[in-house]
Amino acid sequence: MAHRVTLIPGDGIGPEVVDAARRAIEATGVPIQWDLRHMGSGAFSRTGKTLPAGTVGSIRENGVALKGPVDTPVTSGLRNVNVTLRQELDLYANVRPCRLYPGVPSPYDRIDLVVVRENTEDMYTGFEFEMGTVAAKELIRFIEGATGLTIREDSGLSIKAISEEGSERIVRFAFDWARAHGRHAVTAGHKANIMKFSDGLFLEVSRRLAAKNPDIAFEDRIIDALTMQLIQAPERFDVVVLPNLYGDIASQLGAGLIGGVGVAPGAQFGGAGGREMAVFEATHGSAPDMAGTNRANPIGLILSGAMLLLHMGEADAGLRLEGAVAAVLAEGVHVTRDLRDPGDDRPTAGTSEVVDAVVAGL
Repeated sequence: MAHRVTLIPGDGIGPEVVDAARRAIEATGVPIQWDLRHMGSGAFSRTGKTLPAGTVGSIRENGVALKGPVDTPVTSGLRNVNVTLRQELDLYANVRPCRLYPGVPSPYDRIDLVVVRENTEDMYTGFEFEMGTVAAKELIRFIEGATGLTIREDSGLSIKAISEEGSERIVRFAFDWARAHGRHAVTAGHKANIMKFSDGLFLEVSRRLAAKNPDIAFEDRIIDALTMQLIQAPERFDVVVLPNLYGDIASQLGAGLIGGVGVAPGAQFGGAGGREMAVFEATHGSAPDMAGTNRANPIGLILSGAMLLLHMGEADAGLRLEGAVAAVLAEGVHVTRDLRDPGDDRPTAGTSEVVDAVVAGL
């Protein structure tokens, strides 16, 4: 029986890399019934909706999606369509594997860590107050009255909200992910030394859940020290779990360690235990200036496709697809320009040639 998967091409280079990933997934022989849907600026120009209800409904019904990069039009009324999708479907866990494959230029010999990012709270809740507005002035007065601290009148305000429930489910997800994927340690990143009631709560919950998972090693790191250590000695880390903003930054840092977002897969999970809904996606932007030029690197989204297959229980196909990608990268012939060292003047491949090579390896 065919798996039914929502397919969202996205904007800019999205349709090209999504088509490449679709071809690679189909080449594994796993039967897929694709449910084509749209979101982003293209959807807005055609329908007036940046996130059509049919797209959200399709993901809810199918439980799994493959998604390209999307843009948020300024006139859409949404702050960010990706954030809106996460909130609509409660996709609370963002998973970013950061593995360095042989053949990819990097100053490191080995990197194999996973960033688990809380996806719905923290600074991305949208609770912001513009400088000079009545609401901002009232909030400033309230804060000054409640704390005795002074805030400049010409301040814009953003609210950082971290809950016990939100912290519990993302930290539990990180421990469960580590156990299910044969990993041995979880590191919690925070700034609890300064933000004692938000990051402090996240750290308290992390330590409490660590005590209930004694088979997985646990440590915590203050976020500024963590980012330094990720660059100095990334091999020391296994699974890193963080609140939303820090997780966003650490995810990009991790991508930089392994060759860039062009080779970095990603997924978002929601529902009970983070297993009821999953969106596998490109972790890079839409790069509209590259659209239609056959220059986009499809490797990251193809690796997201391998994650999708594993998630659906198609372990053999998922591992074969990852192996085919690894072989292409190791050979170093059919790769895009971003995967060449400066000064390497060997010919590079286009998007279609890269996926052709991956498919041939299957």
